[in-house]
Amino acid sequence: MEQEKTFKAINGYGMLTLILLLFVGSIAGVIVVKFIPLFIITLLSLILSIGFVIVNPNESAVLVLFGAYKGTIKNYGFFWVNPFFVKKKISLRARNFDSDPIKVNDKVGNPIKIGLVLVWKVEETFRAAFQVDDFQHFVLVQSEAALRKIAGVYPYDNFEDEDADLTLRSGGEQINHELEKEIAERLELAGIHVIEARINYIAYAEEIASAMLRRQQAAAVIAAREKIVEGAVGMVDMALKAFEGKEVITLDEESKAAMVSNLMVVLCSDEAATPIVNAGTLNH
Repeated sequence: MEQEKTFKAINGYGMLTLILLLFVGSIAGVIVVKFIPLFIITLLSLILSIGFVIVNPNESAVLVLFGAYKGTIKNYGFFWVNPFFVKKKISLRARNFDSDPIKVNDKVGNPIKIGLVLVWKVEETFRAAFQVDDFQHFVLVQSEAALRKIAGVYPYDNFEDEDADLTLRSGGEQINHELEKEIAERLELAGIHVIEARINYIAYAEEIASAMLRRQQAAAVIAAREKIVEGAVGMVDMALKAFEGKEVITLDEESKAAMVSNLMVVLCSDEAATPIVNAGTLNH
């Protein structure tokens, strides 16, 4: 497959001077000497002037002669090339693509909305100009295709896939690395260099967002309750050992059970407990 090649163009200022001399000299010859054939030189100088090309910094000019690729000018400046060359300008600057969130299904089938930001630039001008029809549109389509693929490989979270070590929500840099690699492989055909690719938006789709929010809240409540119960059991055990160790009171199994029950209610209750103090019987 043909590759990009650098074209060494002629300095434009030198050719501009030569063409001006030819043009002015031929016009003067026709007027002064009345030598009509000098109009051919005038016409030639006008044709030669078509070959001037200006290349700005971080820009390139792809040159084609009658369907044949002749090379690319990547140095910036003022140049002259064959006037029959077709000159196609391609920017080499870094560009941003901030996609709108798209709706896809994650690994377990949940509909989610996900978007990405991509930083890219043209690295190989021959591929960008001739391997694809429109390299900018190609970048957009293939980036979204890569994003859809990555979203389908991993679950949004591990609620329904508890064995998942990597999720879209918590994967962070590893998920972004996978996304960048996938996009780079797809855009290599067009000579595009991927500078950075990362997920910049991810959420459940609207139709399941409220249900998933309630599920997350329930999971958070359950996790909190587990910690509360774990702490309460430890405190009850510590209280019983303290009573027995210091011989403050001797409790039989029934009393221990009642004490454990009361303490667990007090420690695990959502609201402050209101104890009833048994003061015993007063005799007159």
